[in-house]
Amino acid sequence: MPTTCPAEAQHQFDEANRLLQQGDLPTAEAHYKLALAIAPDEAAIWANLALLQERKGEIADAVGSYSRALALQPANTQIYLNLGVLLLNHKRFDDAELAFRQALELSPASAPAWSNLGVLWACLKREDEAEACYRHALNIDPHYARARFNLSYVLMRQGRFEEGWMAREARSDDPLGRYFQCPRWQGEEIAGKSIIIGFEAGFGDMLQFCRYATLLKAHGATRVSLVCHPPLKTLLQRMPTLDAVYGYDEAVPPTGHDYWCPPMSLPLHFATRLDNIPHHVPYLFADALKAAQWQDRLVDAGPRVGLVWQGNAAFENDQDRSMPALDILAPVLAVPGIQFVSLQKGPAETAQPAVATPAPLWVAGPELQSFDDTAALIANLDLVITVDTAVAHLAGAMGKPCWVLLPDYRPDWRWLTERTDSPWYPTMTLYRQTSTGDWQTLVHSVAQDLHDWLQTQPARGQS
Repeated sequence: MPTTCPAEAQHQFDEANRLLQQGDLPTAEAHYKLALAIAPDEAAIWANLALLQERKGEIADAVGSYSRALALQPANTQIYLNLGVLLLNHKRFDDAELAFRQALELSPASAPAWSNLGVLWACLKREDEAEACYRHALNIDPHYARARFNLSYVLMRQGRFEEGWMAREARSDDPLGRYFQCPRWQGEEIAGKSIIIGFEAGFGDMLQFCRYATLLKAHGATRVSLVCHPPLKTLLQRMPTLDAVYGYDEAVPPTGHDYWCPPMSLPLHFATRLDNIPHHVPYLFADALKAAQWQDRLVDAGPRVGLVWQGNAAFENDQDRSMPALDILAPVLAVPGIQFVSLQKGPAETAQPAVATPAPLWVAGPELQSFDDTAALIANLDLVITVDTAVAHLAGAMGKPCWVLLPDYRPDWRWLTERTDSPWYPTMTLYRQTSTGDWQTLVHSVAQDLHDWLQTQPARGQS
């Protein structure tokens, strides 16, 4: 945002912006405040300080700085949009709507303003209104990729895959397209050709969409290679329809392929719909030796149930999809006759329940160094209960019974709407919060179903 402030203030402002871009928030903040000491009436400085405060988690200060910027520049549409996004991210829905409405009053032909209002309605499950906003944004600017990508969320949640996959192509440009010295596959005849699947998004996305290697082979591809996150490499190397698997941290040959393709574009080119999702499982397999080593260590004391209650904190919706603590699962852990095994990774991987349980929680997380290790342990379990993390996709891809606990607020599109099953994973059962943040009701339902499930399980060693 340009300024008209004195030279020294501009210098401090520019330096603050450079430091902010580099992630040095404390030093950047000091420079913004030096700039404001010289030019306290510059809206641009207040607005960028607000962005920094938002990144630091100082929400009240950020709102105050945005408000100061708007007092100085009340006709600035972008500041209203930035404020609205901040308020939306913190579930201040009424205030966010006011900010977006003000932006639209100032700029009724602003595609970003209409798209952001659509995001608000999508978060509130007012999907018809969200879709209308996105389409209005695209009528204004047919090339506005963010609105088209946001539209894909609504379409995909509703199972409207024909348009949904196409809308998802509006996601950000993939740098792999500048790396591979071959054309991006657009659904051309693949028989007799070789193709390399690039990596994108998170672990779960790769585990879900690597299944399309099998379709590529079925359509005559002579060689199918894949680039993935390094912790997935060893696991995916055992996938029968992959000829080569590379971690993105190693030298990947840029030549020698006829085509390349991002994994999440493959469903588009195979015209995937709800009734033809390639759902044969298992398509991922544990290492037999590693699985046997876990088997030797696990106690033969009733059915074995794996647990994951938190995902990666860096994920944009992690605060809603993850449980605050293991103790939320206390009703589940209280079910007798089950050997519970923690598959949790991250800061909570050594957690133990605060209350006494019928059997101790067997903590495996510190020993799980890759998804190959996790797969070997899952092979020895009878059921996995997890929040929406990559472990859910791994268990589903292995054909392991898996219960996935979903948030009410912004559940991922791939779980569709209201369903208790997943067309992507035949062995999966979905549990959904009935209101935002209410894990207790959901967990009590899971605990009751676990009691019933236990009665159907044979004694270990019997079939």
